[in-house]
Amino acid sequence: MTVALDRKQWTDEEFMALPDTGDRYEIVNGELIVTNSGARHGYIASLISIVLGGYVRTHKLGITIDSSSAFSMKSGNKRAPDVSFLTRERLQGLKKVPNGFWQGAPDLVVEILSPTNTVEEIHQKIVEYFENGARLIWIVNPQDESVLTYRSPQPDRLLKSGDNLDGEDVVPGFCFPVVELFAELDF
Repeated sequence: MTVALDRKQWTDEEFMALPDTGDRYEIVNGELIVTNSGARHGYIASLISIVLGGYVRTHKLGITIDSSSAFSMKSGNKRAPDVSFLTRERLQGLKKVPNGFWQGAPDLVVEILSPTNTVEEIHQKIVEYFENGARLIWIVNPQDESVLTYRSPQPDRLLKSGDNLDGEDVVPGFCFPVVELFAELDF
């Protein structure tokens, strides 16, 4: 569920000082947006983080970041994708990951749809991510068990259970079966 709380000019310090209530925050057009998602959403995000993060770390390709971190867009918006990946090239010269917000979008953005997301809201995010340097976006739809991939603000491919998530040239060699994202629990 997305709830708008306030419309104002937010400083990075104010945004970072918001209480840790377990909610995820974004700033969109001066409004503080609180997004809450269910367990399935969190499970899929965790699964992608584990699999993608493990691959990225093993191959020293860069870093993955979870949804508790926001990225500063040129517009002043702060976006918090469900899972993000930054290439090692973008991290050159850093010894540690910065405490503040990353300027610009991640190279790979993963957004998992919630039942309350609107087409317009998701499209606006996609456009903004690409305007700020994203190279690949995966929009995961738990309802119809599919993933839409984007290389531009227009969808590139629709992936279903027989397909694989592919890191393409952004996460070279990464491949994960889409069916695994939506598999029944087996324990």
